[in-house]
Amino acid sequence: MIRFIHIADAHIDSPLKGLEAHEGAPVDFLRGATRRAFVNLIQLAIDENIDFLVIAGDIYDGDWKDYSTGLFFRGQLARLRDKGVQVYMIAGNHDAASVISKKLSLPDNVHVFSTRTPESMEVEGFPVVIHGRGFPHRAVPENLVVDYPAAVSNKFNIGLLHTSLTGRPGHDIYAPCSETDLRQKGYGYWALGHVHKPEVISQNPWIVFAGNCQGRDVGEVGPRGCRLVTVNDSLEVEHAEWHDLDVVRWQVLEIDLTGVTEESEALSRVTKSMAGAVSEAEGRLVAARIVFTGATPLHGSLHRETHRWHAELLGRAQDQGEEAIWIEQVKVLTSPVYSLAQLAERDALTKIVLETLEEARVEPGNIPNEIKEMLEVLPPEIRNEVEYDWEESQKATAMEDVRAIILDALGTKGGSAT
Repeated sequence: MIRFIHIADAHIDSPLKGLEAHEGAPVDFLRGATRRAFVNLIQLAIDENIDFLVIAGDIYDGDWKDYSTGLFFRGQLARLRDKGVQVYMIAGNHDAASVISKKLSLPDNVHVFSTRTPESMEVEGFPVVIHGRGFPHRAVPENLVVDYPAAVSNKFNIGLLHTSLTGRPGHDIYAPCSETDLRQKGYGYWALGHVHKPEVISQNPWIVFAGNCQGRDVGEVGPRGCRLVTVNDSLEVEHAEWHDLDVVRWQVLEIDLTGVTEESEALSRVTKSMAGAVSEAEGRLVAARIVFTGATPLHGSLHRETHRWHAELLGRAQDQGEEAIWIEQVKVLTSPVYSLAQLAERDALTKIVLETLEEARVEPGNIPNEIKEMLEVLPPEIRNEVEYDWEESQKATAMEDVRAIILDALGTKGGSAT
């Protein structure tokens, strides 16, 4: 029986830029998450008494700020050395040979594959051969697999590769190849890196993206971790078990407010969603983005009273327990319950206002004079924000608030127009 762990994309000491912009963000905890996730990996390897570890690139997030990053990584691998666990690794686009300027020698249980040509390494004491090649530069546009050797007979063959395959959303195209390219090599397991979302491409043979060890933003929701692979005496994969490693669980909590008329009901739905996320996280900090959707009479209030709503949500987060959930952002994507077409038919002035609002929505960089005059009657916090010299994307967001508030006033004036 052979047991090994496959990981990738640890991105140790990833800077997680922009956290300071989020009031109340647990900055230090979030920035230390990649290290703690890697410590979890090493502890899992020791507890499970694995035979070896394979790392499919991007251990680092780029060149080290200082040597502490390298010393941390080295220290963790030394723990495996002391337990007799061998480590096989390749460089990815973030820790390519040309990217990392600082160097430290690694413990003698660590085997790093060449960045010039594919190498094959036998695992001492086991009928296993690992084939791999690291990235010499950040951008590798060519198919590296074509030069990988064919499988060695009477051995369990593992392919170690940092690749985007034929492309994945949110990831640059690096070392592109097809599933067919991988199958043709005859390996029993392809340990892939680069794509951060865990994914099993195939089970015959096993072609697997381990995903990253720790989600780093709201674009990386759900569990993050590694695969613990067991190979039987017939040199076939018996199973590839998933194990969580993350210490912060990113989630998007979509709150459907369709038909909801009371604020208490809206907050009740938020509380229920938060509780579910906290339960699923099993003691990890939940970093959540709350997104309100649906057609609701609360549409105007959500835009008009943003600070109060946000405070209410923070209170509901407190109710989940100390350091159980942190709200990264609140997005309001609701819609009014009234018909804009019917509003436009009410009178000529209302029609002009609606047309002007639509123009402002399409071109938020040019706020019409009519809208500027309307700003004078809006809540100060909204008015002041719109008057700042913002980027176009920020103006667009603010104008959505302005538009919602004015439409809400029009829709409720003289009764509903549904």
